[in-house]
Amino acid sequence: MPICKDRVVIITGAGGGLGRAYALALAAEGAKVVVNDINREAVAGVVALIRDQGGSAIGDCHDITDYVEAGEIVGSAIAAFGDLHAVVNNAGICRDRMFASLTEADWDAVMAVHLKGHFCIASHAVKHWREQAKQGAKVQARIINTSSGAGLQGSIGQSNYAAAKGGIASLTLVQAAELARYGITANALAPAARTGMTEQVFAATMKKPEEGFDHFAPENVAPLVAWLVSEDSQHVTGKLFEVEGGKLSIADGWRLGPQLDKGARWQPAEVGAAVDALIEQAVPAQKVYGT
Repeated sequence: MPICKDRVVIITGAGGGLGRAYALALAAEGAKVVVNDINREAVAGVVALIRDQGGSAIGDCHDITDYVEAGEIVGSAIAAFGDLHAVVNNAGICRDRMFASLTEADWDAVMAVHLKGHFCIASHAVKHWREQAKQGAKVQARIINTSSGAGLQGSIGQSNYAAAKGGIASLTLVQAAELARYGITANALAPAARTGMTEQVFAATMKKPEEGFDHFAPENVAPLVAWLVSEDSQHVTGKLFEVEGGKLSIADGWRLGPQLDKGARWQPAEVGAAVDALIEQAVPAQKVYGT
């Protein structure tokens, strides 16, 4: 039996790349899919393909960075399918610059699509689910966010993108902690796959092979998303999954490291030696991408 049968899911940025792969996989698993993207032609193509394959889908081109329009996306899902069970926040952009050359517009655009976009649509969905829970309904709802390795360890030339993706990782932790009482889980992905955002920078590395396993195909990430959308994943929340090819892992987040307690206020001249001792004991962080 399909694991997402009759689950209603909104996928942002679903006109191509990872979002398209998620939409097709979820529809194949019985989900009713809202395909959201600003590219109307791409949306129409994905919806038509899902319907041709016997699935259920509608298209939506509202702006996820506008709070009112994000509410329209949620409203459209409920109007079309009678309910909403999951939001997959996938849409994203890059405005890569070295920090010294980064403009305010570069910063604002990335923050709007990634951080604000994640907030806007999830906010409306959570209000719907909270009301259901207050009325006594059994809610098994899902927020699936998209972070990145850049957000977990940084990436040269991507300070805006890395900051947004790091923010999404922290947002996921807070959502998971706050929303469990309503039956809502929140998890995040850090996928490595061939998409429109990676083709210019990693075109050679992620090139599709002529034969054999396509390691960077976006379809490799979709099975995890389908499982997270399903009711089977109710016990999993607050996790950040890294996915690449056939590899699946859970990222290990920030935690309290080595510490020294003097039992009194440190003097400025003492701090240097203490910091050196702590660094010596600490597990080194992963290197920033590009270093």
